[in-house]
Amino acid sequence: MVRAGRPPQDPARQLERAHRILDAATELVLRWGYDKTTIDDVSKRAGVAKGTIYLHWKTRDDLFAALLRRERVRMLADVRGRGPATLSGLYGELARALLGRPLLSAFMRGDSEVLGKFARQKQQAGSPPGLDEPLDAYVAELVKRGAVREEMGDHVRVANSVLYGFLFLPDSRPDEPRPSDDRIAELVADTIERAMSTGRPLSGDDADAVARATLDFLDAVAEIAQRRLAASMGGSKSSRSV
Repeated sequence: MVRAGRPPQDPARQLERAHRILDAATELVLRWGYDKTTIDDVSKRAGVAKGTIYLHWKTRDDLFAALLRRERVRMLADVRGRGPATLSGLYGELARALLGRPLLSAFMRGDSEVLGKFARQKQQAGSPPGLDEPLDAYVAELVKRGAVREEMGDHVRVANSVLYGFLFLPDSRPDEPRPSDDRIAELVADTIERAMSTGRPLSGDDADAVARATLDFLDAVAEIAQRRLAASMGGSKSSRSV
């Protein structure tokens, strides 16, 4: 016999309900902001009892961490589906995907209007655990294949600075028209190409190896992101780090 108030025993039903709750939370946070969105609001919008949400997540912060993890998984799937074949192409597609996901973009930018106190977690969390090894291997392969300038050093910092700089661009020049998302993505890709590329044409084998390394990196990062999301969908062992 199943006791009243317990989650459905069918894992598929549990997962469907968790995603329905996250859908409701996303809509409300984008409409009202994190600080004004309560568990009561989310339960009403999702059509579940308030206690049901706590069967999945102990706190509102845990719920929101799961929401952001889901956004990251979906963003990476978007980027992977576009098949970037170079470092500049990868970062251009990351910019495009981030700009198309306002909640994740707000988190990366530390937007307190949308995220309220949760915005501070961006500075506290840093990079998600487990990314250093695939990222280092990816950059090393690009250098080996002659796609990226070895003498530059600190490649990741340079590329991330370009990405973040253009993500902040629309807010830094309020009196000028905001560039389109596609234009920002193009500028990110072009700037990284000019700053980091060796400028030498790659052989067919090297170009193929760079393309494979780019997709392999995305696959590795997506796997890490998916594991973290899966671990946060049940609630009891969820970490607030996103």
